[in-house]
Amino acid sequence: MKIQANQVHSHLQKDLARCYLVSGDEHLLVAEVIDAIRDAARGKGFTSRDLHIANTGFDWSTLRSSTANLSLFAERRIVELRLPSGKPGRDGSAAIVDMVAETGPELMLIVAAAKLDRSNQSAKWVKALDTAGVAVTIWPVGPRELPGWIGARMRQAGLQPDREAVAMIAERVEGNLLAAAQEIEKLRLLHGAGALSSADVSAAVANSSRFDVFKLVDAAMAGDAKRAVRILAGLQAEGTEAVIVVWSLTRELRTLASLAELVAGGTSLASAMQKARIWSSREALVRACVARHQPGELHQLLKACGLADRAAKGQIQADPWQAVMPIVLQLALGQRKAA
Repeated sequence: MKIQANQVHSHLQKDLARCYLVSGDEHLLVAEVIDAIRDAARGKGFTSRDLHIANTGFDWSTLRSSTANLSLFAERRIVELRLPSGKPGRDGSAAIVDMVAETGPELMLIVAAAKLDRSNQSAKWVKALDTAGVAVTIWPVGPRELPGWIGARMRQAGLQPDREAVAMIAERVEGNLLAAAQEIEKLRLLHGAGALSSADVSAAVANSSRFDVFKLVDAAMAGDAKRAVRILAGLQAEGTEAVIVVWSLTRELRTLASLAELVAGGTSLASAMQKARIWSSREALVRACVARHQPGELHQLLKACGLADRAAKGQIQADPWQAVMPIVLQLALGQRKAA
């Protein structure tokens, strides 16, 4: 049975399924749904929990062994499986299907997975969990939905924010739901329940906009030049060392240039990314970036990073931030002109 994330609490008040699948890339929301399921299960006597994290090389026999001695224990047990990639493979799929068959009054299975692609949505293990229990898909909170999400969460915490207060938090956390949740909790502790203005927020909220080098690189790779430039300006204003920014750009450009060369030589991008051990969650980002550039472009950007690095280290007389700006723009724009 499929339900929405906002239906989980009402579902748990009425019933408790024997297995759950919670999938999505919003880690805070996935974790909160699983916490709610655990709390409800604990109230029903599930006091023991086995946790398995299926990273590369995971031994699926350890999952099966979770039920081996179940009859020896009087307490009810939760088996929790985390699938960071969302793809358990053939052995993993079979193990999950077998585990679903074992679930019942004494055993609950909770599977937490990354966002499921189309092929996985029709996989046997997903269908088994959906048929026997409950599947919850966590959808990302986009920029348009973020203010509404923040406002609703603030009201749940007893705060009554005005529109400017909500907008200020949304701008500062820049899509980071965990940072938003932390700031809301901080405001609740500082101000207590009641009305909250933008002035209150301005005085209390730390700048959690995550102007970090990794977000800079991701924005440029995603082709979002405007956001990349804004993050770059934020990094400079915060006093971030330019050498760190150059290092992060250089590291990513080496990988991108290598992938582009392999593709130009006839290797499929999927195979090249697998060889480079690109995380599945970053494959779409890398694919889009490589498609926007020629191999020669990426090598030129690497050379430009070398000059920016020398400027950042004081080896040549130049402003490293001015040297980094065209690199970021060209990485974002690719074959479009960095006007």
